[in-house]
Amino acid sequence: MSDAQASTQEGASAPAQEGASAPATDLLERIRRHRRHTLELLTVCALGLVPWTVLLAMTLPSVYEVRQWRVTWVGFDALLMVAMAATALLGWLRHRAVIVSATATAVLLICDAWFDVSLAFGTSGVWLSAVLAACVELPLAFYLIRRVTGMISLAQWPTAKAATAADSSRQPARPDA
Repeated sequence: MSDAQASTQEGASAPAQEGASAPATDLLERIRRHRRHTLELLTVCALGLVPWTVLLAMTLPSVYEVRQWRVTWVGFDALLMVAMAATALLGWLRHRAVIVSATATAVLLICDAWFDVSLAFGTSGVWLSAVLAACVELPLAFYLIRRVTGMISLAQWPTAKAATAADSSRQPARPDA
């Protein structure tokens, strides 16, 4: 059942409630709508990347002389350093934004491993890149992902059912019920 069908069905079966439950119902509907729009956007983007990726695979040259190589890699490593420092700082402060920072750091580490190894193919540096990817970058990325999933599992996320139940428990009992 889609979010729209579920919200229509919930609205039709629930009697009109007064007071605090109306804003909660509006909030839940807005959350459902935002979730649906986000998922639709991501689906369209993922589907749009299929032909783009095929086009790149067919048209990009296999060899390309790169300008600003040093600026690119130093900039990427500086970004990775900032992400790691932000993750450490937010972790020391016990701020919940550490989840976002650690996830971004993990993604940057995976990208770093990918680019280091794939750009070193055909050179003598491929082995060092592969060892660093396998022994440093990827293990650290997967460690961060594991820690983030652990933190998320500890969080108490309100569900639509729990929010509705909490709203109804705040309502005084009706004499005709």
